[in-house]
Amino acid sequence: MAYESNKAYIAMIIVQAIYAGMALLSKASISSGMNPFIFVVYRQAFATLSLFPIACYVERKNVAQLSYTLIWKIFFSSLIGITICLNMYYHALNHTSATFAAAATNLIPAITFVIAIVLRIERMYIKEFHGWAKLIGSIVSVSGALVFAFVKGSPVNFMSWYISSGQVGSTSNQSSSKEGFDYKGPFMILFANILWSCWSIMQAPIMKEYPAKLSLITLQCFFSLIQSIVAAIAMERNLSSWKLGWDVNLLSVAYCGVIVTAFTYWLQLWSIEKRGPVFTAMFTPLALIITAIVSTFVWKETLYIGSVCGALLLAGGLYGVLWGKNKELDGKIIEQKLEEETTLDSIKTQE
Repeated sequence: MAYESNKAYIAMIIVQAIYAGMALLSKASISSGMNPFIFVVYRQAFATLSLFPIACYVERKNVAQLSYTLIWKIFFSSLIGITICLNMYYHALNHTSATFAAAATNLIPAITFVIAIVLRIERMYIKEFHGWAKLIGSIVSVSGALVFAFVKGSPVNFMSWYISSGQVGSTSNQSSSKEGFDYKGPFMILFANILWSCWSIMQAPIMKEYPAKLSLITLQCFFSLIQSIVAAIAMERNLSSWKLGWDVNLLSVAYCGVIVTAFTYWLQLWSIEKRGPVFTAMFTPLALIITAIVSTFVWKETLYIGSVCGALLLAGGLYGVLWGKNKELDGKIIEQKLEEETTLDSIKTQE
């Protein structure tokens, strides 16, 4: 019984561990010299091939109709939220750490909320406490990301015995840090997260027209694959760069395409069905913790006081946004129940 009640918790820990693995393996592959444009092509190829048979089997009896306009909407959302977003993300890994890439994903709920407010999809409940919780949480999250990226401070020396033993292997990391901070990575990651948030907002109206979720994501992966091939051919003409061997590059693209896109998608859908979207989102900071720990061991990355404080602000801001959203949803449910009860009372009175 205990195992049954904890299934959702186990599933979300696995999901966040997979996301941490994505950041770590992607960083290893890009750092080894793989072209980011080609990385996206292979990732989307693996994702499309793994999702297609699943979508055909699961949704074979519920095939939605595709109109010409809808195809262009799906194509455009794939271009914005997948193709450009992923290319920027993987290019950014050349200029930042896997830990920061994992940390920046915590910004997505806050960015999505801000964009939704600007587009008037979300309402800002100024008179309600949960409205202020979402607003302040968004500001704190962005502040945490800035602190994480630009504030270092003193190094955290809890792993000094291990780092000192690997000084020879980490010479390149130290020399690069002395040369000055590279601002390209954080800004590119931030822009990629903004695009991903835009993509998330676009999915709601698209899913109303095309409710077959698996088929939809398969179509988007396929369109993204075509777009990525065009971009990669334009940017990389050397055929030798396209070769995949039995190395970390093959492992990374297969992992990101099959495990992250297909397997994690299923686990998240199952967890949302069991516990709701807020429950699943609350585990997001776990990927940052796992990535930071593994990066410290594997790549001898040095954690700084500024990074730790920024991560705490990120997590705190995220939970503020999620708490406010949860309270808002609870309020809407109560309002709907009251409206239903009032309607039923009025019907009974008329009878």
